[in-house]
Amino acid sequence: MSSRLDKYKNISDIPKTIALFPLQGALLLPGGNLPLNIFEPRYISMIDDTIGGNRLIGMIQPLQSEEIISEGPALNEIGCIGRITAFQETEDGHYLINLKGICRFHIEEEVVGKNEYRRANVVPFLSDLRPSKGEDIDRKLLLVTFKRFLTANNMDANWDVIEETDDESLVTALCMMSPYGSAEKQALLEADSVKTRADTLVALTEIALAKNPQDPDSILQ
Repeated sequence: MSSRLDKYKNISDIPKTIALFPLQGALLLPGGNLPLNIFEPRYISMIDDTIGGNRLIGMIQPLQSEEIISEGPALNEIGCIGRITAFQETEDGHYLINLKGICRFHIEEEVVGKNEYRRANVVPFLSDLRPSKGEDIDRKLLLVTFKRFLTANNMDANWDVIEETDDESLVTALCMMSPYGSAEKQALLEADSVKTRADTLVALTEIALAKNPQDPDSILQ
């Protein structure tokens, strides 16, 4: 069954200029789903404009610095474009939306926006728009590391669902739900392949576990 997301196959299918939503600590990856609660007036305006147009929003993190430019906080150069696939207005005027990740992008230059939200000319990552050829990730290592993390933090997961999830979707979901900081999430976003992203996630989790003296080594057996 085809969907409206199938139309994004080439760089020309992505608008040159998109709305930007700078949000510290938020990670959207191609193929992932990101629920958001929109309540600031400028971003309410952004959704109003976008929902009646191309429905595309560029999620991007502000740089971890105090640098301020005329438009606001300085931004990372790379973000991810998402399409609004669900929309609900609450009684208090907030918007609850879901963004489906389409592809990463590189900011070319910011342009004068309207209604106080930021916009930019962007260059999409063509590799994200191409069908995945499948990559040989170390799924066993990924799941073992994930189990260790859950156990160390007294958490659980639906393993039946996890076992049925394909490698790329699993890596995307685990990266997006990871509790790491902005720099780590930016590194996951900028990883140049699913395998590199999986390896980066494992490395970050190993570092976090090494700082936790209650990490149960027995789960590796």
